[in-house]
Amino acid sequence: MMNSTVELMDKGFACLVEKLGVVDAERFVAMIKGDRFDYTIWRREYFDKMDAEQISEEAASYARSHTHRGRGARV
Repeated sequence: MMNSTVELMDKGFACLVEKLGVVDAERFVAMIKGDRFDYTIWRREYFDKMDAEQISEEAASYARSHTHRGRGARV
């Protein structure tokens, strides 16, 4: 059982990001709410709960699972 609305929102958005990616998850939330989603505030609140090691681990995990698939040249 969820302890708070914040936990439910965090888990729900994490599911959206997993399936849609960050940008499309934000677009989806904005469409549902009918107003603009403030990504900057959300991310600031998200990262304020983490220490540097957690942020680094999450970034490394994301990079491993979301390799670049664009047409740009790699140097």
